[in-house]
Amino acid sequence: MFRTWTATTIARMPHAGPRRFSTPVTIFLTALVTGVLVLLALNFTAGEKKVQHELPRLYNTASPQFERALGSLLGPGIVGGNEVTELLNGDQIFPPMLAAIKAAQKSVTFETYIYWSGDIGKQFADALSERAQAGVKVHVLLDWVGSAKMEDSYLAEMEQAGVQIKKFHEPHWYNLARLNNRTHRKLLVVDGQVGFTGGVGIAPEWTGNAQNPDHWRDSHYLVRGPAVAQMQATFLDNWLKVTGKVLHGDAYFPPIAAVGTQKAQMFSSSPSSGSESMQLMYHLAITAAERSLDLSVAYFVPDELTQNLLMDALKRGVRVRLVTPGEHTDTETVKAASRATWGDLLQAGAEIYEYRPTMYHCKVMIVDQLLVSVGSTNFDNRSFRLNDEANLNVYDAAFAQRQTLVFEDDIKRSRRVTHADWLDRPLREKLHEKMTGLLRSQL
Repeated sequence: MFRTWTATTIARMPHAGPRRFSTPVTIFLTALVTGVLVLLALNFTAGEKKVQHELPRLYNTASPQFERALGSLLGPGIVGGNEVTELLNGDQIFPPMLAAIKAAQKSVTFETYIYWSGDIGKQFADALSERAQAGVKVHVLLDWVGSAKMEDSYLAEMEQAGVQIKKFHEPHWYNLARLNNRTHRKLLVVDGQVGFTGGVGIAPEWTGNAQNPDHWRDSHYLVRGPAVAQMQATFLDNWLKVTGKVLHGDAYFPPIAAVGTQKAQMFSSSPSSGSESMQLMYHLAITAAERSLDLSVAYFVPDELTQNLLMDALKRGVRVRLVTPGEHTDTETVKAASRATWGDLLQAGAEIYEYRPTMYHCKVMIVDQLLVSVGSTNFDNRSFRLNDEANLNVYDAAFAQRQTLVFEDDIKRSRRVTHADWLDRPLREKLHEKMTGLLRSQL
């Protein structure tokens, strides 16, 4: 039997119309969801305006104006009297870093993204703890995300010994909008006199000599001379952000005599202050390049503007060579996003090589065998806009020529990818590349 519904019947029904909830629980849930969405939006967008315009080419790398521009635009200025030495792979990298810590008399400042469990992590914890117990001022700044795999026992050992340890952007109610901003910097400064920077993390993967897939290929650099004071200032910039405390005095900034002939500058970038300086440096260097541009790139995901600058360099006759990870990679997503950008570059004459023996984690740019930029920066949007990064620029032909030899030795261990190879890649790879394109701003 069908019931006849009248307006009066409906009006008398207790829940005839749309049900409205105005309970405190509903209000709370609505506010919570809104808050989460706002936090996600803030985390996945950078706080500063993105560089939108290409740079006019006003000079080449040999022009004095090139150095003046980088020194003035990026800051700090370029200083002479430095000696920078390359250290290749863990067997060359870790012993001098540990020796420098063990010889410290006044201060150790150490900032790193990756610090994981393992024998090398324990060695660093022991060395830092011993110096703190001896009265040396030891400050360690770890990224909260990058140190997630670090054993709590290492932290406990160092804290008990007197090491001051802080985590960058450890989640608190007042910084949830900044969780996507990480410190990717790799800096070690001892007594304000000797510094180390490059691509290495503190984990078993970086030990050895890149002899197999379990031991990665990377480069780090030992720095002596006035540029070390700039490295120290870069560390103290983030230490101040995290602690609110200023470290200064002779223990951190002693007089530094000239020890070599190289000109150098250490500069940094951060979404909170000068996020575009790193990308601007790369763009200035690419625009000024006249003969050669060699890139050791662990993660190569250029945006459209950067791709256009590389294409312009190729068109004016610059030899562009890249060495990037091949079969062995720690992130298939970034690899796919990278390969998606290769087509036009390969067709225009760029040489792209995939390193074969193991994961390739180097971050080095060599321009016209005059400028070498080394440090923590990857060739991607995350480094250019989202992370805190730090690079050392060395302006010295002899140093650049040495790094070119290292680069070409890496090429010998790599497979060149041709444009035909790129076109013939499997359909599943092409589909994967299309999907990763949606995440490119976060890679």
